[in-house]
Amino acid sequence: MQNKRISLPDVIGHGYKAFWECRKRYRVVKGGKGSKKSATASLWYIVHLMKYPQSNLLVVRAVYNTIRDSCFAQLKWAINRLGVAHLWRAVENPLELTYLPTGQKILFRGFDDAEKLASTTVDKGYLCWVWIEEAFEIRSQEAFDKLDLSVPRGDVPPPLFKQTTLTFNPWSERSWIKKRFFDTPADNVFTATTNYMLNEFLDETDRQIFEQMKIMQPRKYDVAGLGNWGVSEGLIYENWVVEAFDAAELPTDGCRHVFGLDYGYTNDPTAFIAMAVYPEKKTIYIYDEHYQKHMLNDAIAAMIKKKGYAKEKIRADCAEPKSNDDIRRQGISRIVPAAKGRDSIINGISRIQEYHIIVHPKCENTIAELSSYCWAAGKDDDPINRPVDYANHLMDAMRYAMEDIRYFRPDVERSIHTSDYR
Repeated sequence: MQNKRISLPDVIGHGYKAFWECRKRYRVVKGGKGSKKSATASLWYIVHLMKYPQSNLLVVRAVYNTIRDSCFAQLKWAINRLGVAHLWRAVENPLELTYLPTGQKILFRGFDDAEKLASTTVDKGYLCWVWIEEAFEIRSQEAFDKLDLSVPRGDVPPPLFKQTTLTFNPWSERSWIKKRFFDTPADNVFTATTNYMLNEFLDETDRQIFEQMKIMQPRKYDVAGLGNWGVSEGLIYENWVVEAFDAAELPTDGCRHVFGLDYGYTNDPTAFIAMAVYPEKKTIYIYDEHYQKHMLNDAIAAMIKKKGYAKEKIRADCAEPKSNDDIRRQGISRIVPAAKGRDSIINGISRIQEYHIIVHPKCENTIAELSSYCWAAGKDDDPINRPVDYANHLMDAMRYAMEDIRYFRPDVERSIHTSDYR
């Protein structure tokens, strides 16, 4: 092999020196979107795996199926950015990255397969490093502790060291991560808060998004922009959790699957949501979403068909009758307008507040909106009985979808749902 010299500061940028040099047992980094925390972590792992020939890495998320387009793609990006793609082999079934000169591995697992996660081993060297991406998705400290007691495993010889790294967006101050790592300082824990201002690789259009958010939605800016903990004060929905589940295995008895669509285009995204509702149990499972700007009606229809919901009843924004008719002509025959009227927003919110909401980890935009959807402020910043009308597109779609639940009688009607969950 030929040696290749690169400048790490040029590749990585600034703001992460302490993170890069840390050898403590735990590195815990919360940050806003665009803070390059995941990019920096992926670069660190590729550099250090190549530096320490007996090291191996385990990458974990709450749900295994979310890894390919997140951590796996991020690590491949890091390999390419470092110019060492010829030294690595990527396999997608199962997900695995191998450093060819030594056979070192990067393995990928999900908390949704606890048995496979706990039994993870490597053939060569030591499984000394763990990276938990989007750690906010891990629902309890108990789940984390089970992994922490299993991996990294055994003694590792110097210069190797055991280390678990958690990276996440701090959507709620009620997270167990805050209490475990931030509220109780320990010598073996490194914590950091990062934000988009540390990312010199963002272009001007990216920065403008944050500046607009700062003005239009300061609460969301504080979390998604600055990386501070989300707070519950003034939030409209506090009755929700992030939890992995298999939508295809949800009980059918007493269940109604409902779907909502809110239109957008230039400044606002088109937002689609899919939910399983249990009126008797007062429980909602949110299992699918779509969130995208610049979608024409044919693209919206194609998206719904691809997801397998073309035959389902979909409640859509009644302010767009032309779009509803156009999408209906393209084969989404059961799209119907949502009912808007006096107090429809407040009544819709009140109905949803009666339910316990469980959000699948892959519904990241729903999580973001639930974390920042708050009451508007009146005089003296006191909340008033009106939600902030900004970045609430999935929240509107959720209200539309819930309209049919008012007429659902679980003792008479039993929903049979045959959509292909994908």
